[in-house]
Amino acid sequence: MAGYSLNATAASLLGFLMDGPLTGWDLVRTAEERIGDFWSLTRSQVYRELTAMAAAGLIRAGELGPRDRRPYAITSAGQKAFRAWLEREPGPESIRFPLLLTLLFGRSLPRGRLAEMVAHHRALHADRLAGYEAAHAELVGSRGRIDPISLAPLELGIAYERAVMAWFDQLPLEIAGTAAGKISGR
Repeated sequence: MAGYSLNATAASLLGFLMDGPLTGWDLVRTAEERIGDFWSLTRSQVYRELTAMAAAGLIRAGELGPRDRRPYAITSAGQKAFRAWLEREPGPESIRFPLLLTLLFGRSLPRGRLAEMVAHHRALHADRLAGYEAAHAELVGSRGRIDPISLAPLELGIAYERAVMAWFDQLPLEIAGTAAGKISGR
């Protein structure tokens, strides 16, 4: 493990492997489903980290299976590294909301185009909220034990999307109210 610094991507993969062995393909899919809305991982990042973690002894690569998929399992060194990563201070979050940057300079856009963008992004957030609410209902409705710690990110996602939807619901009034003064009629 000497010389290998555990980053957030690697740590998330180790976290998924704590539940049992997974192939690289399964890890990509799991990451997209479970953290894709608040943390992005590319397929190439996943495979690069798997190679590095295997070389560092944090995971063990299994035999090739169907479709040339190789399962990976976390080692005791990987469990120790993952727990140490969890113990560190995660640092502040940063919000990247591309529409906000566009809106900041929206007075340079035709009103119709700006309205299209707002409507499109509102629909994206409405879909994401519906997905979060469906996932929450499924988890709460399941007969298994619900881990409130694991449920917390989903509940934050719901609260966040509801807040964004409320913001969108008042935004058209703001745009209409400033249309004559700040947004040109181009």
